[in-house]
Amino acid sequence: MPYPNYTPESVTARGEEIYQQQIRHKVESKHKGKFLVLDIETGDYEIDAEDLEATMRLLAKHPEAVTYGLRVGYPAAYGIGFNFTAYTK
Repeated sequence: MPYPNYTPESVTARGEEIYQQQIRHKVESKHKGKFLVLDIETGDYEIDAEDLEATMRLLAKHPEAVTYGLRVGYPAAYGIGFNFTAYTK
């Protein structure tokens, strides 16, 4: 989602800063593996097993939210990869 007053880098930096300083210690042990979506302007956040559910709840409370999302306890929200199986005759 584009935000006219923010670059993607500034959203990421502010989101990480808020998460590390204000939220992580409250949620990591209880919600590891769930998605956390936060509004970098208010600091409000939502957590859910589904990223879309967390996002929709946050946007219901803050329709103009500038959102940053992450997976609690993981370095990336999603893994990208594949399995390759070689068949031999």
